[in-house]
Amino acid sequence: MRVPPFERYSILMKSAASFVVGTIIGAMFYHSIFTSNFEALTNTNIALEEKLGEFEAENKELKQFKNKHSVIKSIQPVLEDNRDSEGQAIVFDELTKTELKKRVRDSLKAMLGRNIYDIDSDAKLVRLLLDQKVYTAVIEKDYTIEIRTVLVVENVLRVWFSAEQYKRPPS
Repeated sequence: MRVPPFERYSILMKSAASFVVGTIIGAMFYHSIFTSNFEALTNTNIALEEKLGEFEAENKELKQFKNKHSVIKSIQPVLEDNRDSEGQAIVFDELTKTELKKRVRDSLKAMLGRNIYDIDSDAKLVRLLLDQKVYTAVIEKDYTIEIRTVLVVENVLRVWFSAEQYKRPPS
């Protein structure tokens, strides 16, 4: 059996190899664009779901207290940017921010319907209950929060807090 001479097909083989390499590089480029667009869409979707959940909860709370004018009608937690020990800004992804805000809001549900004129004693209670509280398994990590400010404006309890990853003490 004879082997055909491949010298005749060298230009064709180079052209085919160039086409295959170009196709692979083009597919990688297209996939990187697709992945970045999908990640941006996912982050936007998470942020919109968080706002929708907040609006639904606020609507429910406002309906519950619509005839009472001097009570806390809704809770709005605000996650502040904070810095680590080296001065670097700690940046959380959208999913972690959403989960931390949701857990703080759930921890403060006892404040709904409370008189806004008694906020001084209630704020001290909230600070004692939630200061350095550890939230476990938030997106596979544990976080500790620190209450910075508690303020009531127009029947909305706004709580500014900072969070950092919890470092377990050595055993």
